[in-house]
Amino acid sequence: MAESVVRVCAQAEVAPDSVKAFEVGDRRLAVFNIGGTFYVTDDECTHASASLAEGMLDGDVIECCLHFGAFHVPTGAVQAPPASVALRTYKVELKGDDVFVDLDRNAAGEPA
Repeated sequence: MAESVVRVCAQAEVAPDSVKAFEVGDRRLAVFNIGGTFYVTDDECTHASASLAEGMLDGDVIECCLHFGAFHVPTGAVQAPPASVALRTYKVELKGDDVFVDLDRNAAGEPA
């Protein structure tokens, strides 16, 4: 396993169709369980530094609780202003009952 691949949490820690934040080293990551598929992004909104895990998940879109900017969870693409910068995503690997992320690759598997 590459050094950039790290464990974030157990799959059971994130209920279906919900999001939860976890500290991983010096990063705070949001783990999403959308219909049994796991996604991981930075937890911080790119607009005003609010926790996205405290926002509202609607399907595969997370809305920030502070100013209601929104992001497409699988890609990080901005869905609603005032957010204008895409959200950082991470490549997810499920191993056993755990969720791992590659800190050097985005959700599409491309170098970050």
